[in-house]
Amino acid sequence: MKICIVSDSHDRADPLAQAVREAKALGAEAVIHCGDLIGAQTIKPALAQGLPVHAIHGNNLGDAQAMHFQSRMSNGQLQYHGPEARIELGGRRIVVVHYDHHGYAFACTGEWELVCCGHSHKAEARKVANVKGGESWLVNPGTVAGLSAPATWMLGDLAAMRFEVHTLNL
Repeated sequence: MKICIVSDSHDRADPLAQAVREAKALGAEAVIHCGDLIGAQTIKPALAQGLPVHAIHGNNLGDAQAMHFQSRMSNGQLQYHGPEARIELGGRRIVVVHYDHHGYAFACTGEWELVCCGHSHKAEARKVANVKGGESWLVNPGTVAGLSAPATWMLGDLAAMRFEVHTLNL
């Protein structure tokens, strides 16, 4: 299963929708948004691409009530998890948090095969040694909005556990 991983869209609907559209064309079947989405209207163009979306709110909360309403009205397409998400996609245990230092801490536990985070606006995908003697993937897609950094998102292949940074031309 391929997934689109985005973060830090900061109320910029167009680049978010562009990333989801590109990911879908590359075979993505779901979207993970690692926070700082902000407005409920921001997600609508991305939802129009037809992929299920898992989103958390991040440190720029925006209108959480409107996000919950948008989730209820989406017939299950938008899953708004609040401050963090614990999900399973493609048979993989995944946790989604906003802060990158929290992501690192979750990766170190060994409880999750994939930890997705945001906040730093710096795209990276790396394996982190965990306390169980193995490794967990820590993936930060950067900022899809291109704020103080290139506009980036990640395409993840959960079967192969490969992650590729993609840059948007805004």
